[in-house]
Amino acid sequence: MGSSGTRPRQVAVIPVRRTEDGAVEVCLIRRKTSTKWGIPKGYIGLGHTHARAALAEADEEAGLGGCIKSDMIGTYEYKKGLFRLTVAVYVMEVTEERTTWLEMRWRDRRWCSIEEAGALLRRHHVWPLYDRVQPALSTILRTPRPEPPSGIEPESH
Repeated sequence: MGSSGTRPRQVAVIPVRRTEDGAVEVCLIRRKTSTKWGIPKGYIGLGHTHARAALAEADEEAGLGGCIKSDMIGTYEYKKGLFRLTVAVYVMEVTEERTTWLEMRWRDRRWCSIEEAGALLRRHHVWPLYDRVQPALSTILRTPRPEPPSGIEPESH
């Protein structure tokens, strides 16, 4: 059986966003033919950094754009055919959600609370790392949302 050793051959990203009311949501994806939810994941292209590859997977599989502002939260391994692959996992702050994307014909995406996402990922290989999402969120989402521009005061009646 082949092994990737400790060097990750794939990357995955846990996409998060803050809603208007300040709640944090996680975006999960699944194949339209499956009931299992997961996260965007794929191979690291030749010459790509882990961050660039992770962002590309989020774009292709979920139609999401954004940035990775924290270190890798960990790795997990899974078996694919005869190979055991190591996957580096990052948390991504979502700044853009497209209505159309490359794999939309084959994949669904779903926004849910951190708790609901955790429940849906309980049987996923990333589950042992999921408790590390909260500390990463403090780094990613610590900057407050920008206030709308001021200058024109509302009229008082």
